[in-house]
Amino acid sequence: MEKKQIWNIVLSELELLVSKANFKTWLQGTYILEVKNDDKSIVVAVPNSFAKSWLEKKYHKHILEALRGATEDKVEDIVYKVETNKAKEDPRMNIATISVSEERVETNTECNHGLNPRYTFKNFVVGEGSELANAACQAVCNNLGKKYNPLFIYGGVGLGKTHLLQAVGHEVLKKNPKVKLFYTNAEEFTNEFIKAIGNGTMEKFKSFYRSLKILLIDDIQFMAGKERTQEEFFHTFNALYQEERQIVIASDRPPKEIPALQDRLTSRLTWGLIADVSPPGLETRIAILKAKCKEKSCVLNDKVLEYLATHVQNNVRELEGALNKLIAYYEFHQTELTLDIIKNILDTLNSKPKTGFIHPKQLIETVASFYGLDVAQIGIISYFGWKIMTNHLKHIQDSITEIVGKLGNIETEMKDKEKRISFIEGKISK
Repeated sequence: MEKKQIWNIVLSELELLVSKANFKTWLQGTYILEVKNDDKSIVVAVPNSFAKSWLEKKYHKHILEALRGATEDKVEDIVYKVETNKAKEDPRMNIATISVSEERVETNTECNHGLNPRYTFKNFVVGEGSELANAACQAVCNNLGKKYNPLFIYGGVGLGKTHLLQAVGHEVLKKNPKVKLFYTNAEEFTNEFIKAIGNGTMEKFKSFYRSLKILLIDDIQFMAGKERTQEEFFHTFNALYQEERQIVIASDRPPKEIPALQDRLTSRLTWGLIADVSPPGLETRIAILKAKCKEKSCVLNDKVLEYLATHVQNNVRELEGALNKLIAYYEFHQTELTLDIIKNILDTLNSKPKTGFIHPKQLIETVASFYGLDVAQIGIISYFGWKIMTNHLKHIQDSITEIVGKLGNIETEMKDKEKRISFIEGKISK
């Protein structure tokens, strides 16, 4: 098997383990540079020293496991090497499920749109769960800024939201190649915003985003808890909306369910149309697999596709990841894919670590990530929450003690009164 094919398998597995943002940030532009020592040592090229350090510390174990699985346990060691001048050799150009070919645009350079050429309406398989979102996106292209503005698309991971967002961009560019549009995600918007503050280029940042004819922004939920970023996006939104510039947004949940999002921003996200994308049914999953096979010039029989579609149901990204691994296996072994082979391959994709004790640190990091907070912020909030609760409990305890004491006094007084009444009644009866 060639180096590119091996790395395709590795990346297909890794994209199921890490978030889309992390995949794009740390694995984009990587490839196998060299194979040494009778296939036992692999040199992986990375675009910069930051990626090298991150892969060594965070993802080395996962990469090694994936490489061993792709090479029948031949690989024993991985070396990461910075190769900034060869990023164009990225093997995922034709097989990736996440765009790895587009550079991020700087706010002081000419707009390059940020679109993946594969994400078009032509390549999008419409199912029952995506009919409304697809129709809304098509309608937006024909009536920019006036119909469904903003258009808000939400749904689970890997269901095609990013595809639809970028398909809008491609369709509009097809009609007007000079239109100024840009695709980004909330994390990259935040990073650019922070960078602009640090470099003193906020005016260029504002000018770039507020002069767009169309803004396509993905994963808006990552703005949760980032007050200054939300503030800037709020003003950008207003500037575009007032000029009837089209805004299309995607998220993993509807606006009102995004935590730590400013009320005024939540309100604006609901001004237009909200369309959800739900998991595709069996027939749609089979159609997606057939379309992907055609795209990759690969022929698999209907039984294989039906088995794959039946057993991979979570999302389209996992479905394509499983298909990539089947194709790579077939190209490596040049043998017919039987159901037993497919079952073994799917088992490796679906294998999960055994559940057990969850360390408090892991729990805190997960909660912090979900709400867009730093771990330190969680600690501060917890400390003050504990202090407030302790103080309240003390006050409650003091109040209860005081109440009980007063009740005891009342009871004593009542008994004294009863004795006096009995004494007087006795005297009267005599």
